[in-house]
Amino acid sequence: MKYFSIPFLLVYTRLLLAPVMIVVSLQWGHPARFVLVGFIVLGLLTDVFDGIIARRMGISSPFLRRLDSQVDLIFWVSIAISACIFDPNVFYDHRWACGAVVMTEVLCYLISIIRFKRETCTHAFLSKLWGLCLLFFFIASIGFGQGERYLHFTVVWGLISQTDVMLIILLLPKWQNDIPSSYHAWLIRRGIPIKRNKWLNG
Repeated sequence: MKYFSIPFLLVYTRLLLAPVMIVVSLQWGHPARFVLVGFIVLGLLTDVFDGIIARRMGISSPFLRRLDSQVDLIFWVSIAISACIFDPNVFYDHRWACGAVVMTEVLCYLISIIRFKRETCTHAFLSKLWGLCLLFFFIASIGFGQGERYLHFTVVWGLISQTDVMLIILLLPKWQNDIPSSYHAWLIRRGIPIKRNKWLNG
């Protein structure tokens, strides 16, 4: 029954929102921009509370955290597709910057799969902050058509956070989920116990 508990249902909700946002973008276009903003905020809330509730219920596990990470990726990709539908020129004009972020994301996955035979699942602090940058950028882009002014900051922060993730993967002696930063991964490598935040990490 744990697969139908609140944390899992929150993850499933975010997964369901992904294709719905793309369909709404294609079918309704700009008149639905604030509906999409509502979906984005709802998705973020499910992402915030699924881990917190799971830890409170004592059912947080590597499987749930891995599922959460992969659904996060699907969710943000669907938002990016929706934003491209709304304003393709912004992404085309900055295709090299956007491409750099995509490539670093792919590189993180490749390094993790090569090293540990499974995908990355760090939920690092810098990645969480990048999620907030993405949230602000996509709301500005989809809801108000003002995303371009925030794009470069979002890209730079994305490159910084993905570099941190790559360092985590390279430093960890074995695969682990919920590593706050590359500094914490370095401590783990040296055999030093790390302290995790109960609200942000398992």
